[in-house]
Amino acid sequence: MAKLSYKVSYYVLYAMFAAIIVVIALFFAGGDATGDAVLSSVDPGMWQPAQTDALLYLTYALFVLAVVVTVIGVLYQFITALKDNPLAALKSLLGVLVLVAVVVISWIMGSDEQLNILGYEGAHNVPFWLKLADMLIYSTYILFAGAVLAMLAGAIRKKFL
Repeated sequence: MAKLSYKVSYYVLYAMFAAIIVVIALFFAGGDATGDAVLSSVDPGMWQPAQTDALLYLTYALFVLAVVVTVIGVLYQFITALKDNPLAALKSLLGVLVLVAVVVISWIMGSDEQLNILGYEGAHNVPFWLKLADMLIYSTYILFAGAVLAMLAGAIRKKFL
């Protein structure tokens, strides 16, 4: 089974690489946007690629795929560990619980105060999007600090143990 899963993941990886290369090539070599794709708010002298939507949709699809595969992997690991060792299965959920706690704490820390942006009339200067942006920034800071602390703790532990 491990050999089959390796082969499948191998081919999926290279199929994703191929899709990414094709879309990036289309983005950079696809020419200029025409018709409705041209943004009137952008300086006409600036380049507006024709295939920007394709690149954005690929990014969205890869993000959704990563989230789905991660959730399936965590559930599979939990279920298989639950059969053999229930305590180890509960310990495997600790990382997920820490991640959820970081997201919730950073959401609470986020500000919902509207920004005063000159010339911006868009619909994203609302409390939800402002808190979401702050949550992503604070989560990145917290997780980065945790990674640095884990590296330091691992190095110190290795040195003294």
